Amino acid sequence: MELILWRHAEAEDGVPDSARVLTAKGEKQAARMAAFLRPRLPDGTRILVSPSQRTQQTAQALGLPFTTEPAIAPGALPQAVIAAANWHAGAGCILVVGHQPTLGSVAALLLAQQEHYWSIKKGAVWWLTRRERGDERLAVLRLVIAPEHL
Repeated sequence: MELILWRHAEAEDGVPDSARVLTAKGEKQAARMAAFLRPRLPDGTRILVSPSQRTQQTAQALGLPFTTEPAIAPGALPQAVIAAANWHAGAGCILVVGHQPTLGSVAALLLAQQEHYWSIKKGAVWWLTRRERGDERLAVLRLVIAPEHL
């Protein structure tokens, strides 16, 4: 299984938090990352997106169908994201468009097997693969890239 964690691009400040929209810079970040991801996503990739406006806009840059997943809304627990992605039993590829600090905690929990605060930059992607060794499931980091490096 592959799990791609994509933090939403830069958004304007404001309230309510769920209605914050991307800045002009954020729109460029999302477009740049979408252009990078689109040809690399395996066929059949499922895309799960937080219901917030800024994550919806980030995901829309891909131009692919996605599912809005309330379990990965701002403030979600990392375990909820892992469960929504079906990491432990699933197959294929899941792209999650979400928020900090949740996504950083997901990466830490899967890679270090402990919950830590790991920072994922706005608009950046962390791509993980699950490897199975006997009964053990290990996460392997395949790629980390921020939009300014594309």
